[in-house]
Amino acid sequence: MLKFELLRDAGVLVVEPRDALTAEDFHAVAQTVDPFIQVNGKLTGLLVDVPSFPGWEGLAALIEHMRFVRDHHRKVDRVAIVTDSTILSIGPKVAEHFAHPEFKVFRSGERANALAWLSG
Repeated sequence: MLKFELLRDAGVLVVEPRDALTAEDFHAVAQTVDPFIQVNGKLTGLLVDVPSFPGWEGLAALIEHMRFVRDHHRKVDRVAIVTDSTILSIGPKVAEHFAHPEFKVFRSGERANALAWLSG
């Protein structure tokens, strides 16, 4: 299950993956953010609070994740990753070569700083 919340006033989507991601997780997020993006044109930021990446439930979930990124990456200004995982800290360095948003990694416990960076 993917826990998520759209902070409408800030234009920031907060996601907290804790279990293997499912295709339904991405459909649920899209149902929340797509109407917001239609009205506002974009998200100011995306905060991913992920102690360790839980993986995907299966191939369908991985494909849906890639579709979601493809369809939304140009509609997000900044992405903050809150993690202590070395592997997850490297991911944004690779992603910034292929995706539109600006990426920044924050250590666990720096969630408030990440939100401030996204909103600023």
